[in-house]
Amino acid sequence: MTGSARPGGRDHALDRPALRHVEAVLSASQIVSWGCLYYGFAALQSAIAADTGWSSVAITGAFSLSQLVSGGVGIWVGRHLDRYGPRAVMTGASLVAVPGMATVALAPSLPWFYGGWVLVGIAMAGALYPPAFAALTHWGGGRRVQALTAVTLAGGLASTVFAPLATAVEHATDWRTAYVVLLVVAVGVTLPLHWWGLRHPWRPHVHDRATGADLGGSASVARSRPFVLLALANALTGLAVFAVVVNLVPMLLEQGMSAGLASVVLGLGGVGQFLGRLGYGRFAAATTVTARAVLVVAAVAAATAAFALAPPQAAVVITLGMLLGLARGAYTLVQATAVTDRWGPRSYGRLNAILTAPALLASAVAPFAGAALATLLGSYAAAFLVLAGVASVAALLMLGADPDRRRGAATG
Repeated sequence: MTGSARPGGRDHALDRPALRHVEAVLSASQIVSWGCLYYGFAALQSAIAADTGWSSVAITGAFSLSQLVSGGVGIWVGRHLDRYGPRAVMTGASLVAVPGMATVALAPSLPWFYGGWVLVGIAMAGALYPPAFAALTHWGGGRRVQALTAVTLAGGLASTVFAPLATAVEHATDWRTAYVVLLVVAVGVTLPLHWWGLRHPWRPHVHDRATGADLGGSASVARSRPFVLLALANALTGLAVFAVVVNLVPMLLEQGMSAGLASVVLGLGGVGQFLGRLGYGRFAAATTVTARAVLVVAAVAAATAAFALAPPQAAVVITLGMLLGLARGAYTLVQATAVTDRWGPRSYGRLNAILTAPALLASAVAPFAGAALATLLGSYAAAFLVLAGVASVAALLMLGADPDRRRGAATG
């Protein structure tokens, strides 16, 4: 029924068959959750603006609000993950998605639309990568990197599957019907997966019932200098990465490329992400926790600067797009393992939620920040150079984010 944990295992790791079952469950749920809750908006936002008359800025603002809500609620989600495990949290997120996506689909006015995205943001906090990462970290033991890699590889397929699906339904009917279809798929798939697929033993994080004190030391970790530097570095990296991704096509168009070629460059970045995640295990085994964080973020900075400075030739920009995707793919796993590699798996849910909240905030404002920089500086190329500088600062901050420099190689 639940799979077996290792007897006396300190991290309550599941045996190999049970862990593979969890990987399969979370791989499927991440494809569907990311596709329906996140990438569906990217495919439908133009249709929403055309049908409703609401401005693109107002519509994008509602989506950004969902990211802010997700980051804030994620801290609460992290505490409950540590105590109760992912089954209740992720099942609850599937249920919250119902009124959220229904409100988005049926919204008669912009305030209702925003209200729907608030609920979707709550659902995102309990359904996307952070809770899945917490589950795999707790149950994966020494195989957690492989498990995380498998699930993020699957999650990377979400846009490939659901962006065309949402667009096809919208073309055949309208965007509201498309969101209803996404709602049915999301709930129909993720609700049973989360409820029946995550029934494995969970050793809760221990708190002092009398004082409420955190016996695992997560509070002191969250206040430590390495943790603060890591959170700031992640926020700056998220700002640079998402600003570049969202504004990449306008930047390439500004340089005289066709819309078709710009879309190809953007799409091939997904291939680079896949390769970055696929090779992460070997990369992690050959580097220390600090070295790999610095190298990956520095690669983001270098690729961003190269886009601004390189000649606008198809072969060059396609190569740069794949290199940036490679760095982004590796960075997803750098983030996923950041807490465990430095402080171990204990209190992962809470610490990871605190760590990722600033990055979610940064990713929410990134599209506006990138466009604003381009307007202020007179070109997207100049904006990309500034964003490369932001990522370079993040790489430097990563140098100070090791709680014990003497430790050498990472534990993950």
